[in-house]
Amino acid sequence: MKSNIRLIAALVTGAVAFSPALAGAGEVLDRVMSTKTLTLSSDAEYPPQSFLNKNNEMDGFDVDVAKEIAKRMGAKLKVVTPAWEIITAGKWGGRWDLSVGSMTPTSERSKVLDFPAVYYYTPAAFAVHKDSSAGSVSALNGKKIGVCGGCTYEMYLNKNLAIDAAGAPKFTYQVTPGEIRSYETDVNVFDDLRIGDGKRLDAALSAMPTIQEAIKNGYPMKVVGKPVFYEPLAVAVDKGDPEFSAKIKDIVGAMRSDGTLTKLSIKWYGVDYSTVK
Repeated sequence: MKSNIRLIAALVTGAVAFSPALAGAGEVLDRVMSTKTLTLSSDAEYPPQSFLNKNNEMDGFDVDVAKEIAKRMGAKLKVVTPAWEIITAGKWGGRWDLSVGSMTPTSERSKVLDFPAVYYYTPAAFAVHKDSSAGSVSALNGKKIGVCGGCTYEMYLNKNLAIDAAGAPKFTYQVTPGEIRSYETDVNVFDDLRIGDGKRLDAALSAMPTIQEAIKNGYPMKVVGKPVFYEPLAVAVDKGDPEFSAKIKDIVGAMRSDGTLTKLSIKWYGVDYSTVK
């Protein structure tokens, strides 16, 4: 099934029209309002945030948030699935309009992207195979730990994570891995961890909801210790269109005020992650 998902994602990505124009002042907002289409960059293998459902349609918390943003702009949502590293590199050139992809606004990313609105906060936690004897986070020092490449979990393990968002809870580095193994997606990490305790990995670091979804779907894993940090996760847009950024900020602010973000969070996670508890 995973091979089919990747094939579909590749076909969707290949179908995107690549525009050479960079976003100028008002350009993105004008395009969205004139075409009535909001193009989202997403990940087809990041449940429950974003994934292909049984109808081969993009679904999940992030996708629902993006659909609501599009609805409030009077537009239809179009989804494309470029690689995460391409999304976070910025200079999108009009290939897509925004990322609602559970992205943490780090200092490094802020050099190439703007983050007009934080829409939820999620705990990052370590997971181990269910047969692991590890009973605390400190037991993972010196171990082989898997993470998605280029994401905040890899930055955390490398001890160079700098979250650039107001209200972000402080954190400390609690683990020094013996080896960090980077993967294309969190699902790939879990696939290696599920093979057995210490076979390919000793642990994984990911978002708590993603770990819990994997466990619910039969992955033989368990969470170790408490969350090591909380991520403020934001809508990301390319630099160069302050009017578009302002529009997104206003819409997400209204979604928080009227309870929409709370409802969507409870729908997908069973708890309200729209605020820091």
